[in-house]
Amino acid sequence: MSDTPTQLFIGGAWVDAADGATMPVDDPATGEILCHVADAGAKDAKLAEEAAVQAQEGWARTAPRVRSEILRRAYEIIVERTDELAHLMTAEMGKPLVEARGEGAYAAEFFRWFSEEAVRIDGGFGTLPDGRNRMLLSRRPVGPCLLITPWNFPLAMGTRKIGPAVAAGCTMVLKPAPQTPLSSLALAAILKEAGLPDGVLNVVTTSRAGEVCEPLLRGGRIRKLSFTGSTAVGQLLLAQSAEAVVRTSMELGGNAPFIVFEDADLDKAVDGAMIAKMRNMGEACTAANRFFVHRSVAEEFGRRLAERMGALVVGPGTRDGVDVGPLIDRTGRGKVEVLVADAVERGARVLVGGRTPEGPGCFYPPTVLTDVSPESRLMDTEIFGPVAAILTFDDEDEVIRRANDTPWGLVGYVFTQGLDRALRVSERLEVGMVGLNTGLVSNPAAPFGGVKQSGLGREGGRVGIDEFLEYQYLAVPVR
Repeated sequence: MSDTPTQLFIGGAWVDAADGATMPVDDPATGEILCHVADAGAKDAKLAEEAAVQAQEGWARTAPRVRSEILRRAYEIIVERTDELAHLMTAEMGKPLVEARGEGAYAAEFFRWFSEEAVRIDGGFGTLPDGRNRMLLSRRPVGPCLLITPWNFPLAMGTRKIGPAVAAGCTMVLKPAPQTPLSSLALAAILKEAGLPDGVLNVVTTSRAGEVCEPLLRGGRIRKLSFTGSTAVGQLLLAQSAEAVVRTSMELGGNAPFIVFEDADLDKAVDGAMIAKMRNMGEACTAANRFFVHRSVAEEFGRRLAERMGALVVGPGTRDGVDVGPLIDRTGRGKVEVLVADAVERGARVLVGGRTPEGPGCFYPPTVLTDVSPESRLMDTEIFGPVAAILTFDDEDEVIRRANDTPWGLVGYVFTQGLDRALRVSERLEVGMVGLNTGLVSNPAAPFGGVKQSGLGREGGRVGIDEFLEYQYLAVPVR
């Protein structure tokens, strides 16, 4: 902790907030303050924007191979320091060290992936239909970007946005979540060490998001916004971006259905449920939110899932053998408590968990509910906690209708051994991603994103860099 930067990173230098303000970073396992970091205001945001604008022209002209090698060096540094970064993530957001180490590896892969994509930015040449003119297409960086990352995957969400921006030749202002600023500051230090030029990446930690972000989006110098967070905040940012017609990528909320058909391999289904539900204590936009299980196997599935969930060890993420750390804060835990209480009041049975433990920290036990009413609030609210809510269904059309009955459409999970059914159901689900007989869909090589109110655009994969590039068409007459 003592070596982790706590200042703003602007123009390649570590600086205090202009007004000297700081904000605390809490340990959700104890409630104690870990440290204080600089709390940026509007003046700091403008300085960061100015640094990004000034660096843009030179960075855009930098050779793709140079950009690639910077990302590759940053990848190698993250791999070397996985354990150090894991302890930092666990301290500020609570996930067990084994998960934090996994996130470190996942985060590093985005830099490796986009280091390879940086040298594959292509264009095109062709003859237009009239035969007398040629078309020359080139691709160029969209310009200075505002990147806003969430607290649940503080390192990986940073690399997933910074990687393609660096590869494309864009400069950046990064605003991390106030709960987890340390991972982003550590990432800035790594990129500086890897040779990223001053001003290309600027990091403003702040508790005053509106004061920092809105002027940048309305000012016309920021040309791209990439945001990961709630749908409500995303809608606000889209409205603010409209005035200057800022290009946007939005990875928003989810309400993932997890569908188990009568022919499913229940061992695989339970394994998949544990991953889809319990990754990051359920604090993931990809987390399974609504479990639709065929009536003929619902009792057995619920029993097996409750046994697995009940065997998980809850405690501070730094302790050996801990499977489930604390939720991010008391507000997050309070939301889970309210949703579970509402479901129980409407007739749900608690198979395991459901009681908030006494003592410090923001812990909540892994919980399985069955006989859940479709009217329960957790059916149309992203739980963001370790709660599996099971409902039953009888036929395919019914479950697809219920699965799609939501304004969100990020990911869905389908468990069946029938190939025809697997393809048919996957195609009918209104989601951007489907986990077929698996509970894990995230991969740097795959396009990540949703439909409906779950977002706009995609991150990762071959298309991830497209969000940071524009086309220019050059008409060439041939006489």
